[in-house]
Amino acid sequence: MVYDAEKKSRPVVVITGASAGVGRATALRFAKSGAKIGLIARDAQRLKNLEKEIANLGSEAISIPMDVTNEDDMFRAADEVEGKLGPIDIWINDAMVTIDSEFIHIEPKEFARVTDVCYHGFVYGTMAALSKMYPRNKGVIVLVGSALAYRGIPLQSAYCGAKHAIQGFSESLRSELMHNKKNIFITMVQMPALNTPQFMWCKTNRPNKPKPVAPIFQPEVAAEAIFWSAHHPKKREIIVGAMNTVIVWGNKFFPGFGDWYLAKTCYKSQMTNQPVEENRKVNLWTPVEGPFKSHGTFDKESTNKSLQLYLVMHPWIFRSILVLILIGIAFLIWL
Repeated sequence: MVYDAEKKSRPVVVITGASAGVGRATALRFAKSGAKIGLIARDAQRLKNLEKEIANLGSEAISIPMDVTNEDDMFRAADEVEGKLGPIDIWINDAMVTIDSEFIHIEPKEFARVTDVCYHGFVYGTMAALSKMYPRNKGVIVLVGSALAYRGIPLQSAYCGAKHAIQGFSESLRSELMHNKKNIFITMVQMPALNTPQFMWCKTNRPNKPKPVAPIFQPEVAAEAIFWSAHHPKKREIIVGAMNTVIVWGNKFFPGFGDWYLAKTCYKSQMTNQPVEENRKVNLWTPVEGPFKSHGTFDKESTNKSLQLYLVMHPWIFRSILVLILIGIAFLIWL
């Protein structure tokens, strides 16, 4: 394992936002590999349920119910994990909340809350991880990002702003670690639209229920990308999904076209034809109770595979295909 050549098995992993969605799927992926896992999220009951599920897979986990915006609690969580499971090898920052709304309709305290969870929560988690990893001079920190770290979309200004901030933060910290010749790696995974419960409980100021913008992937695809990145942390960033790759690179050259296209299409593509329920429960300030798991309500529209991710994880295949294409072009020219 890149992050610890001496430790052959059972790494200690911390995952924030572990009670549902991508965090939960990631915890199960690491559990299947035998990792010992510290589970951080606000909903204590869902964490306990996940802890039992991980035990049934033959692995070990501890639940730490807390809010990632409390920096003191993050440091205490790191202490608790190391006290019960051992030295932390991998720390995964994943906790998130969002608001489905035009910026003009978002209250300042709501915008600040999204920023606190989606940006400051990552910063505090990274600080807590480094407090343990820095003295040992080894470890991996995975930041769960999004293509929206490069290309903001309408109705997600708070979330997009936080993801942009994480991108800049990761680059600054990575350079500092390199300067100090630390064997600690920062890697960021830029996610596509995912079928998670966030669309069932995020705050919305629009009349109909929110939905992810197609193409939609199952959270297990995200979990596989995170797992791979944690074990190949010298790759500073991976983008998940072919369309995400197009979006990220397209925005570098044609940002004005992106502005126009998203203004024209992205309002409708983020909303179902089902009206929002009265008294909709939202998780912005407190968790929504219930048996939520990894998947949301868009299973029929989601795929559990990504050819692009497979090629990222198996670069020799992509290189072989590229060589064959170049040989074919050269042959046609020679003819």
